Amino acid sequence: MTRLWLKSGRNTQMYKKIIWSPLSKKDFISILDYLQINWNDKVVQSFIETTDRSIELILRNPKQFPLAKKNKKVRRCLLTKHNSLYFLENLESIDVLRLFDNRQDPRKLKFK
Repeated sequence: MTRLWLKSGRNTQMYKKIIWSPLSKKDFISILDYLQINWNDKVVQSFIETTDRSIELILRNPKQFPLAKKNKKVRRCLLTKHNSLYFLENLESIDVLRLFDNRQDPRKLKFK
């Protein structure tokens, strides 16, 4: 899952790619499946829109999100009270590493 987003700079515009890791894709699909089974289409659509809005915020200013793993420069974006998106900023891309259920043991959070 790769998307291109337009990021405006001072006097320039550039495209930054959103690159979803295999784990993040699996996480996202699992969350959508759970919501579909236990809730409804409206909740699923709301989660997708929340994720899209959060990615737009990340692109505008990735440093507004706190570091989650200082040694890896991974940042955390709170999507909902139950889910966080972990990402890594690169020069030309934002790598979405994981979507993680905040109710789980944080020691279970692995990026590879």
